[in-house]
Amino acid sequence: MRTVLDVGCGEGLWAAALRRERPRIRYVGIDPSAYVVQRFGAQRNIRQGDIASLASLDVAGPFDLILCNDVLHYVAAPALHAGMRSLVERLRGVAYLGLFTSADDIEGDLEGFFRRPPSFYRDAFAAAGLRTVGMHCWIPKQLAHDRAALEVSGA
Repeated sequence: MRTVLDVGCGEGLWAAALRRERPRIRYVGIDPSAYVVQRFGAQRNIRQGDIASLASLDVAGPFDLILCNDVLHYVAAPALHAGMRSLVERLRGVAYLGLFTSADDIEGDLEGFFRRPPSFYRDAFAAAGLRTVGMHCWIPKQLAHDRAALEVSGA
């Protein structure tokens, strides 16, 4: 793993954890918060934007790992579909897409939370060209043929 894109990165805390394991990793964070970019942008390579604006951002890929954790359940469907296409265009490894659905019993910040069924995300990710490899991890469908039979769901 040499390159990481973190969409909805917040303060970019993944950057420090990843650099402990891979000191020469190229980390790029994307977050909509002007405060985050002003405070941590230069130090942690964070740029202002979101998944909906990913296509228009100057973010060179491809990336070995794309993180998008606790983000997608707050994104309206049209922006999510467009953003997923842009995300997959930049992916050459695995995407960690951590999110909650209407089937999950959750507590916390529910303002702006879209209660969608798991099938909504499975369908959206498949339409964008992703295959699940379990535990919130997805790979481009063209990589699925190289995986062991039990690694890819539905293979």
